[in-house]
Amino acid sequence: MKISIAMMTSVLMTGSLLPLGSVGAVDTHADGGGSLQLVRPDGSYPTVPLEKDVIVLKVIQTGVNSLQSFPSIQEGLDFNLNHMAKMANEACTTGKKPDILLYHEFPLTGYSSGSRTEKLPYTVQIPGPETKQLGEIAKGCDTYLIFGSYATDPDWPGHILSINAVIGRDGTVVKKFWKSRNIKRLYADREITTTTIEAVRDKYRAMYGIEEEFPVLQTEFGNIAVSTVQFDPFIFSAFAMRGTEIMLRTATLFDEADVTYTAFTNNFYSAMANFALPINPNYSAGESIIVDNKGKILAKEPTMDKDGIIEAEIPIAEFRNGRKIPNFAFEMVKPVFHQYRQEIPINHLDMPREDLPETGQEMKALFDRISRFIGEGTRKE
Repeated sequence: MKISIAMMTSVLMTGSLLPLGSVGAVDTHADGGGSLQLVRPDGSYPTVPLEKDVIVLKVIQTGVNSLQSFPSIQEGLDFNLNHMAKMANEACTTGKKPDILLYHEFPLTGYSSGSRTEKLPYTVQIPGPETKQLGEIAKGCDTYLIFGSYATDPDWPGHILSINAVIGRDGTVVKKFWKSRNIKRLYADREITTTTIEAVRDKYRAMYGIEEEFPVLQTEFGNIAVSTVQFDPFIFSAFAMRGTEIMLRTATLFDEADVTYTAFTNNFYSAMANFALPINPNYSAGESIIVDNKGKILAKEPTMDKDGIIEAEIPIAEFRNGRKIPNFAFEMVKPVFHQYRQEIPINHLDMPREDLPETGQEMKALFDRISRFIGEGTRKE
């Protein structure tokens, strides 16, 4: 039996775990009992001591420069790195000193177009020479530096990953957050081809552990998580149940209501870093925001097409005092959730390199073929 998103929600909400057997083994039976606790039953969550009572979060909004637009990939990386450094220097020397710097989804590689094979060269590896340079910036500013990027990994040949890297105050990469899942059925003619946790879930779990599906980084400035997901309440509720206090987001062309409502319903602080684009009525670029746990906007970049830096203080000690994870109506909705099956089965990109869809159109064809909602793809399990 394959695990559905509803069954995963059950595991996360009840704290019971799919039995893993030996290290690296995968068992997809959702009703098994395991020893690894993902959610504490008393509503508390693990933390480390705070260094200060109030922290400063800054969001850096910049334009996006695709590596494809430069004479060489290295020239593009050098240009984008220099611009990231310039903006970080401004953020670190004006206003309050930041404890966390958040960039958007593509400050380093930009957005690339074309087939999978054409896009693969326009990625970076994390860690790599670029994160080493960014690490010097983080170390010099004494801040966490977070950014999204297209990435590749030798352990995942042929896959284009969407990774949010967290560089610590010591200049090293302390965490890599894979994108949990892509939004689906957004376009009429194509689907997103990047590989997410959902797309290779069993292999990902075997390699990194089930706790890395919704990881929370416990820092001296609070419990943080980073995501590029949009319009997916289950994902953010899972992060909230795992103890997230500050949800940092890097999704292109975001919807403000998604950020404010998600923060409010999950009782965490949040921020969204967007990139800037020339004003176009078809695109909601810019206007990056920071919001509190009630969905109130604490800071907002006023422009859609310009670089900018916004900042807000988060009273993390006061916020954490007596806080529990959110109250969800799981026992009430459980009968419905347990009968739901998501349209596209999990692990849909766990396949040999030569079989990976090359284009968004091929990805859509794959989804249409394996869909549980349409045509011959509909099946009972």
